[in-house]
Amino acid sequence: MNVNGASSRVLPKGLAPRDFENALQKFAVAIGDEWVISSENELKNYRDPFAFASADPREFAPSAAVKPASVEEVRSIVRIANELKVPLWVISRGKNLGYGGAAPRVAGSVTIDLGRMNRILEVNEELCYAVVEPGVTFFDLYEHIQGRKLKLWISVPALGWGSVVGNALDRGVGYTPYGEHSENICGMEVVLPDGGLIRTGMGALSHGKTWHSFKPGYGPSVDGLFMQSNFGIVTKAGIWLMPQPDFFVACDLHFERESDLERIVDITGELRREDIVQNTAVLSNAVRLISRLGARDAWFAGGGAAPESAVQAKLQEMGLGAWNLRFAIYGAEELAEARLKIAKRAYGAVAGARFESKKWDVRAHGAEEFTAAIGSESVQAGVPSLFALEVLKYRGEDGGHIGFSPILAPSGKEAVKLANLAGRLCREHGFDYYGGFSFGFRHLWSVMMILYDKKSDEHRAQADRLFRRLVKEAGELGFAEYRAHVEYMDLVGDPYDFNGHALRRFTETLKDAVDPGGILAPGKQGIWPKRMRENGGQTQ
Repeated sequence: MNVNGASSRVLPKGLAPRDFENALQKFAVAIGDEWVISSENELKNYRDPFAFASADPREFAPSAAVKPASVEEVRSIVRIANELKVPLWVISRGKNLGYGGAAPRVAGSVTIDLGRMNRILEVNEELCYAVVEPGVTFFDLYEHIQGRKLKLWISVPALGWGSVVGNALDRGVGYTPYGEHSENICGMEVVLPDGGLIRTGMGALSHGKTWHSFKPGYGPSVDGLFMQSNFGIVTKAGIWLMPQPDFFVACDLHFERESDLERIVDITGELRREDIVQNTAVLSNAVRLISRLGARDAWFAGGGAAPESAVQAKLQEMGLGAWNLRFAIYGAEELAEARLKIAKRAYGAVAGARFESKKWDVRAHGAEEFTAAIGSESVQAGVPSLFALEVLKYRGEDGGHIGFSPILAPSGKEAVKLANLAGRLCREHGFDYYGGFSFGFRHLWSVMMILYDKKSDEHRAQADRLFRRLVKEAGELGFAEYRAHVEYMDLVGDPYDFNGHALRRFTETLKDAVDPGGILAPGKQGIWPKRMRENGGQTQ
């Protein structure tokens, strides 16, 4: 346990230094001295790498980190924290960039880093599921499956270095037909805030055989209580996987006009509901795709929002449309061909639409050959990558981003309404509108990133002002986010105001019941324990 830099450590509010040191010693006894991290240098890994709007970098800083290797060690940590009233913050891999990374909501929290709990406990090829611990990344699971030549595909987000479990618990999105990751968790093991241990669904049956194939179990289904919450620590979970399809067809469409947006959304929403478009289709404006090339200075060196003329010139150079849609088709060749035919006919109704498709017989390729062949379509085939990192260089070599992703109906009129608002506010604050929509079965994720130069105080301040206006004005139109950066968890929760924020009061009641000491992730998703509820968690 390295305590260099202890004098500058951010301690939990209300906890005396002597009591905190006592907690560290007890953690060391429980999990081993080397797995208690308290030096200032090492704790930098547990802060927000994008250093967003907060003027005080200590505001979201941990006091220490602990790295358990087993469920029993997690339980011991939780019991010690309860005894000494030490707030805890839990991460799986800490890679939730744009939402605070590994940084805790409450300064001085001790971060439980579950990265050492990285075992793939089971992969069932017949029933198409895996059972994994929180430290397992998408790369880990993919390589495990490929190494055993199992005929299974995983679903991956844009960056494959994150936790399979952590991403699903935060309702992350992938790009295969299994792309709604939270919907594909089946059966969890959870450490409760008092150190107790439960298994959800059929896992509550000691000798059950369907824990990871039937979600509900008996009585109330509680799995959802542990998603985006501070009611427990998930230490393992079942994840449903996709049977390897015979054929894979990657489809790209380019639409000439901004005004095509309403028609595109209506057509795609209908095709998605009919299961013609089978996966999480992604609709991107030009800036969203251009940003993947890296620094904007290469084609526009000015400040503020890039002029439309510069964007149009780059768009034409890259052969892009004002809107660009990507989706995929999977399955037996006859079904794939039929779906492709229907999709081409539907999009043919949009004047000037360019439809491109590539078909692969998955059975005829080895894994490496197939991965190399599909290239940028890899995430649609469940192949993890890190290609999306290039966007961080868009407004500075050392750039950052924050995501603004409200939910809306798959309605063209609603999409136009939100795009117009977001585009106008971005321009007013000097940012390019990085816009897009991802299609669920009956909803849209409006995917937008505010890309900024994190070395510029003014740029960070402008990004903060823009984000706050987006939340407020989108909320007034009936749009709200489904996840939030740690700095804005209370703000993002404010539009959920039916019956005087009745839902918030209900989750606070649950919090007080399962975590009366208020030690587990206080403030996460705006859920504060009773002892911290006044003044936005500032009192204890």
